[in-house]
Amino acid sequence: MKKGTVERASGIPAGDACPPPPAFRSHLLPRTRDGWVALLLFLGLLALAEPPAVYAFANRVEPWVGGMPFLYAYLLAVYLALIAVLVWALGRKL
Repeated sequence: MKKGTVERASGIPAGDACPPPPAFRSHLLPRTRDGWVALLLFLGLLALAEPPAVYAFANRVEPWVGGMPFLYAYLLAVYLALIAVLVWALGRKL
């Protein structure tokens, strides 16, 4: 090390030789392709469980599916798909 230079605790000399700090990246945005797939799939399925979609597609009692009214079967299928997306994302360690 040259005389008069300051060294950091990490052993990297201070000054022009230091690399710039990493750019800020939000932890709320996915960083991988699989992360984006999981996010978009989850949001799309969640939109199917919200009132505008439910009122348009599943707001009826008949026909009965598996001993349940259609509305309950529809919501069960959507919620199970949401859980499947979360389990898939957990398995990929996203």
